[in-house]
Amino acid sequence: METWGYDQFRPLQEDIIFSILSGKDTLALMPTGGGKSITFQVPALAMEGICLVITPLIALMKDQVDQLSRLKIKAMAIHSGMTAYEIDIALNNCVYGGYKFLYVSPERLTTRLFQARLSDMNVNLLAVDEAHCISQWGYDFRPSYLDISALRTFLEDVPVLALTATATPEVCEDIQDRLGFKQKNLFQKSFNRENLDYLVVTAEDKTGELVKQVSQMEGSGIVYTRNRKKCRELSLLLNEHELGASYYHAGLKQALRDERQQAWMKNQFRVMVATNAFGMGIDKPDVRFVIHLDLPDGPESYFQEAGRAGRDGLHSRAILMYSPPDLRVVERRIAVNFPGIPKVRDVYRALCNFLQIPVGSGRGQQYDFEFGDFLHQYHFSAMVAHSSLQILAREGYIVLTDAYHNPTRIKFQVERDALYTFQVKNADFDGFIKLLLRSYSGLFSQFVKIDESTLARRSALTLEKVRAYLRTLSKRQIVHYIPRKELPIITFLEERLDDKNLLIAADRYNFRKERYEKRMGEMLRYASSETICRNQFLLSYFGQLDSPRCGRCDVCRGEEQLQPGSEAFNVVRDAISTQLSARSLLLEELVKQTGMEAIKVARVTEWLVDQGRISRKKDLTLKWKD
Repeated sequence: METWGYDQFRPLQEDIIFSILSGKDTLALMPTGGGKSITFQVPALAMEGICLVITPLIALMKDQVDQLSRLKIKAMAIHSGMTAYEIDIALNNCVYGGYKFLYVSPERLTTRLFQARLSDMNVNLLAVDEAHCISQWGYDFRPSYLDISALRTFLEDVPVLALTATATPEVCEDIQDRLGFKQKNLFQKSFNRENLDYLVVTAEDKTGELVKQVSQMEGSGIVYTRNRKKCRELSLLLNEHELGASYYHAGLKQALRDERQQAWMKNQFRVMVATNAFGMGIDKPDVRFVIHLDLPDGPESYFQEAGRAGRDGLHSRAILMYSPPDLRVVERRIAVNFPGIPKVRDVYRALCNFLQIPVGSGRGQQYDFEFGDFLHQYHFSAMVAHSSLQILAREGYIVLTDAYHNPTRIKFQVERDALYTFQVKNADFDGFIKLLLRSYSGLFSQFVKIDESTLARRSALTLEKVRAYLRTLSKRQIVHYIPRKELPIITFLEERLDDKNLLIAADRYNFRKERYEKRMGEMLRYASSETICRNQFLLSYFGQLDSPRCGRCDVCRGEEQLQPGSEAFNVVRDAISTQLSARSLLLEELVKQTGMEAIKVARVTEWLVDQGRISRKKDLTLKWKD
C-alpha cells in the first residue's frame, strides 16, 4: 500500500475491493472508523477512468479531496456554494483533465449540466456514501438519493459500491433494491467492539456525575449534548475542576471550530464538549471515552457517535447518562421535530418571503441563509423552524446545507498572452499578478482556493488592499473572484409554490414521525433497561441476534457481583430474609423496605423463588419459607 502507507488491509477491505474489481454491485456495512474510503479509492485507482462518489457531507468531500491532493491524486468536489461557472469548469476538468475522483452531492445528479457532462466521462465506479439515506426505513432519508438509481441508465456496466456505517437488516435490503443491484451482495463487518464498554449511568444530577466520571478516567474524550449553550457551560465547569475542556458546535465560526478540533487532536486539552456537529470525518484513534448527557435520536446515531471511542483497539468506554425525566424530554423533542403540517407551511411561506422568491421562481437557485435574521424577523422557535426546514428537505423541496467555510477562489479569465499585455499596460498591478502566479498554480485552468491574508503578508500590503486589487481585477475581467463566506445555503429543488400546491403528504409525514418515535422508544428502552446486556441490545438492533452477553457493561457487571455465594449477594439475601420473615410483601414494597437498588432485590428474589426459599402467592406477594 505504497500510496496510503499501510502494509495490510483491515478486515473485509480486501474482500470488498475484489468484489468491485470483479464488476459486482456491492454493499459494504462497516462501522465508524472501519476504513470505508479505502474500499473505493483503491479499486478506482486500479482501473481506467474516474470514480464518481456521491455523498451529502460537504465537510467530508473537502477532507477527502484535500487528502487525495496531498497524495498527488487528482480529485474534484462539486457542492452547494459553488457558482454555475465554477461547476462548469470543474466538470470540464473531470472530462478532460485526468481526474480520478469526482465527489458530488446527490441533488446535483438531476441537473442538465451534470447529466450532459456525465455522458462524456469514463466512469469506472459509482460509490454511494451514507447509502442508508436512500431508504425511507433509515434514520436519515434524503429524497435526492432516490435519483441515484437513474444514473445506472447512463452507467450501465459500471459497478456500484454502497457504503454505510449503520443500517438495520431491512435498510440493507432496501438499499440494494433501490440501487438496482443485479444480485444481493452484502459485506458486513461485525458491530461488536470488544474493547468498548457500553455503560448507562442513572443520575438526577447529570452535570455533577459528568465531573465525577471524567475525573475518574484518563485520556481524551468527547462529551455530547444537544444544546449549544450547554456546550459552553459544561466546558467551563470541567475547566473549573481542572479537567481541560473546550467546546464545539455549528454556531461557531469555521476557523474557530477548526482551531479547536486541531488542538484537541494534538491533545492540547482533554475533553471536547460538543453537539453532534462534531465528529464526522475525525479519525483520532486514542479517544478513551464518549459520554452522552442527552439521549441521541436513535440507536444508529448513538452507535456511530459512541463508536468514536477506542479506534486504536485499546480499552475505552461509551457512557450514556439517563434519568427518568428523560421520558418527558423525548416527548417534547418529538413535538418539536414534528411541529405539524400547518406550521411547516408557515415556515415555507416565510422562508420564500425572506429570500424574496416570487411564486413560480427559484428552482435550482442557491441562497445564502442568515438563520438568526430569519428567526428574528418571523419570531419562530429555532428548533421548530429548523425541524420544518428538515421536513421540507425530506419532501424534496429544498436542500439545507449547514454553514461551512467556503474559501476565496479565483481563476484568470484571460489567457497568458492577454494577461502579459495587461501587466505591461498596468504597472500598478504587475507585482500583485506576479505574486498570484508565484503563490498558486492552475489559475488558468480551474478555480483555485487562495488566502488573502497570506497574500497580504507576502506582499506587505494590507488585507483590505489585497481585496481591493482582486475586486478591481474582477471588474476589469482579468480574474473571476469569488470572496470567502461562511453561511448556511438553501438550494431550491422546485419552484416556489403557493399554499394550495405545497404538498406535504400526511401519510409520509406520519410514517416518518412513527419511525422517529420507534427509534426514540428503542433508545429509552436501552437506557432504562436493567436486565439486557447493553452490547447485546445494540447488536440485536442491527441484526446480530446470536451474540453472547459481553460481561463488561453495567448490566453484566451488576449480575456478576450478585452471583450466589458472593458477599454482595449475601447482603441482599439477608435484607430480603429480614423483611419477608416478618410479613408478606409485594416486590415493590420489598424494594422500599430494604432501601436497596430495585434490580439487585429483583434478581436475588427471583433466585430465591427458584430455589424454593421464597413463596410467591397468587396476589404476587412474597413470603420467606422457614
